[in-house]
Amino acid sequence: MSLSDEEILARFKEKDGQNYAFNLLVRKYQQKLYWVIRRLVIDHDDSNDLIQNVWVKVWQNLDSFKAESQLYTWLYRISANEALTFLNKKKKRFLLKLDDVESELSQKVEHDPGMTGDEMVMKLQKAIISLPEKQRLVFQMRYYDEMPYEQMSQVLKTSVGALKASYHHAAKKIEVYLTGPD
Repeated sequence: MSLSDEEILARFKEKDGQNYAFNLLVRKYQQKLYWVIRRLVIDHDDSNDLIQNVWVKVWQNLDSFKAESQLYTWLYRISANEALTFLNKKKKRFLLKLDDVESELSQKVEHDPGMTGDEMVMKLQKAIISLPEKQRLVFQMRYYDEMPYEQMSQVLKTSVGALKASYHHAAKKIEVYLTGPD
């Protein structure tokens, strides 16, 4: 039996139902949120660590969720922010330039057994990694998650027009990357 988000939230508000409701929430969204993070940080181990951090934050803040947006939108925002914060800390910790981080992520794509696929899939992943963070996130949300612009706007707190422009620029950069010389 699959409960709606509203039913899960109602169960969470019951004192004796919090653990059960939280477990339902984890089962419902674990895989989706893992891939939100994985597409941004590439590495499986880092993604596993980050998804655990996400669930800790969700547990700590779920009782204050006001349902002004969809629950998945809220979860997505927490996941994306956790991944982007991780990448920014990594850049600062190792005093890396953006190009160095992109290079490291590209190498992880090539050597990660979880990122299997043909040569064109690998090239697409490298093209996505080469995008600025915001464009990468917008492209991921639209291309992989098929998220409507209105929902993306809630997640990123940006106008629909700005998101459409970011996606367009990202798609053009990826097209140039894919059609360019190797």
